[in-house]
Amino acid sequence: MLDRALRSAIDDALTAPDDTALSQARRSGDRDAIDVAAQALALALARSQLLGQASKAQRTGWHIEDMDRTIDLEGWLDRAHAAGALATFFNAVRPDHPDYAALRGAFVSERDPARKARLARNMERWRWMPHSLGKDYVLVNEASFTARLWRDGKLAGTWPVIVGKVSTPSPVFSTRIRGVILNPWWNIPASIVREKHGVFPASQGYVQSEGRWRQKPGPGNALGQMKLDMPNPYSVYMHDTPTKSLFTREVRAFSHGCIRTGDAIGFAATLLDGVKTRAQIDAILATRKETEVRLPRELPVYITYFTAGTDGNGVLVHYPDIYKRDTRLTWAARPGEACSA
Repeated sequence: MLDRALRSAIDDALTAPDDTALSQARRSGDRDAIDVAAQALALALARSQLLGQASKAQRTGWHIEDMDRTIDLEGWLDRAHAAGALATFFNAVRPDHPDYAALRGAFVSERDPARKARLARNMERWRWMPHSLGKDYVLVNEASFTARLWRDGKLAGTWPVIVGKVSTPSPVFSTRIRGVILNPWWNIPASIVREKHGVFPASQGYVQSEGRWRQKPGPGNALGQMKLDMPNPYSVYMHDTPTKSLFTREVRAFSHGCIRTGDAIGFAATLLDGVKTRAQIDAILATRKETEVRLPRELPVYITYFTAGTDGNGVLVHYPDIYKRDTRLTWAARPGEACSA
C-alpha cells in the first residue's frame, strides 16, 4: 500500500520522499528496520499531502493561518495502520475541498506543460489552506474576482467582487465575519488622504474630525451601504460600492485593496438570513444611520488567490495571474518534481 501511495504522489504534483532508507532496510531483511523506515516514509508523504512542499519564501504573502501543523499525524497514521486502512488515510490527508479534487483530476490528464504547471501551483496552494474549511464559510478568490458562500458544506451563492489594483494588491488572509454594518461611515486611510492631497468636498459628505477625514453614510459613500465587520491587521474589508458599472468588466482590479462586492445588499441579506428580513434591512438603510447587525455565529472568511479552480457549476477554469504570484512557485518540467524551490 505504501509503495502505491508513493507512486501516486506524482498525481498530486508532489515529489515523493526519498525511499533510500526503506530500500536498504528491505535488502537487509531486518523487520524492525523495515517498519521504522516505512513509518518515516509514510509520515513524510502524509506531511507533504497535508502541509505542502513549498519553501517559506514561496509562501510569502500567504497569511491564512493553517492549524494543520497541530494535527497528530503520527497517531492518525498508527490508527489507520492498525485498522488496515492506509489507503483511506492517504486519501483523507489530501485537501478536503471539491476544487482540489477537480484540479487533481485535470492535472493527471493535462498534457500542456504551462497549464499543468498552473494546476500544480494551485494544488499546492490548497495544501496551505486548513484541511477542512468547515461547513459554513465565505471564500473570496482574488484571481477569479468572485466571493462564494458555503452553507452546510454546499455552495449557497456566488457574487462578483472587485479587488486591489496591481499597485495596491489585496492581501491573502483569513478572519471571521462578526456582523454586517449597514450605512457605514468611511474612515479614510492616510494613504488615500495623501493621494488626494487632502481635498475632499463637503458636498459629497466628507467631514474632518480630530485631524482625520471621514465620509458620512449614504449611497454615495465609498463603502456604499454595507461593510462587513471582519477584523484584520490589513484594514481590508468586504463592502458595497457606489461604482456599480465596474462589475461589468471581466478583469476587476480597481480598489486600494478592499473587496468591493457586487449586489452587496443581497449578499448581506443572505448572510443575515434568519436574523433580519430584506424589508428590515431596507428600513435600516433608509435611516442613513450606521447600524451593525451581528451574526448569530461568527463566519470564517478566506481571502485567497487561486489561478485555477472550478466555476459555480464544477467546470475547471484558468484565471489571469493578475498579481504575478504564480512566479513564486517554480515548477520543474518533469512530472513529479513539483513545488521545489
